Amino acid sequence: QVQLVESGGGLVQTGGSLRLSCAASGRDSSTTTIGWFRQTPGKEREFVAAIDKTGGLTAYGDAVEGRFTISKHNAKNTVHLQMTGLAPRDTAGFYCAEAYGPRRNHRGYEWWGQGTKIAVSK
Repeated sequence: QVQLVESGGGLVQTGGSLRLSCAASGRDSSTTTIGWFRQTPGKEREFVAAIDKTGGLTAYGDAVEGRFTISKHNAKNTVHLQMTGLAPRDTAGFYCAEAYGPRRNHRGYEWWGQGTKIAVSK
């Protein structure tokens, strides 16, 4: 019912910035939350940020608090993740997803995008 497409990934130097976008086609009226997660091979998917689909309430993972900002453009069905102060430890595949209810655990998300890769060089 929902397709999510991430864009904006790429290679950036330490201290640089990137803005990711998550564009949704289709709609699941039962989902309330859009989240961003990141994952490296062999690691569990890590919560990055989430935003309420309508009210705009946000939450962030400890590793990115103060550096990343999640926002949404309702008219375009798009969610953004503005990333600043990037470091090599941020290198990962980044995924957006939708969940039924506010969640910080990837297991609670129903719809997932294909991911976009972020690589941060020293």
